[in-house]
Amino acid sequence: MRTARLRTVHPVLWAGWGALAAGAVLCVIGWYGISGERFAERQLPYLASCTVPGAALIIAGAVLLTHGRSAIAAARVEELYGLLVAAGSADGEESGEAAATRPAVSGDLLMVPGGTLWHRADCPLVAGKAEAVPVDAKLLATGELGPCPICEPAEETG
Repeated sequence: MRTARLRTVHPVLWAGWGALAAGAVLCVIGWYGISGERFAERQLPYLASCTVPGAALIIAGAVLLTHGRSAIAAARVEELYGLLVAAGSADGEESGEAAATRPAVSGDLLMVPGGTLWHRADCPLVAGKAEAVPVDAKLLATGELGPCPICEPAEETG
């Protein structure tokens, strides 16, 4: 993906540098022509044919270079994002496998008074907390408590 996008960007960069160079040459030619003429009416042809188009080419070259560089930066960001997503999915698969093979210390479900989640006893969010109490079956039935997204307790373990 990156090489295909960069191949389309390089001509834009080259066109930008070419436009800048051509604009600079035209401005120098226009300046040289104007500097040799004493009367304004004889300077106007140089101004119209060289200096104004040269300035327009310099502006166009600057725009092309800016666009080309931003496209390169966007291609790099997309590549880094792809690497990040690939690394994140690999880590997610490993942690999912680790959670599946990790033995539960206890089948008891716990909650913190005033909390909105129920947890397994080995959940790191409630492990070692003295205020954690066993979950009341009535709270589970009413749906006031939701399962913890970290330990993912199953309702039938309680």
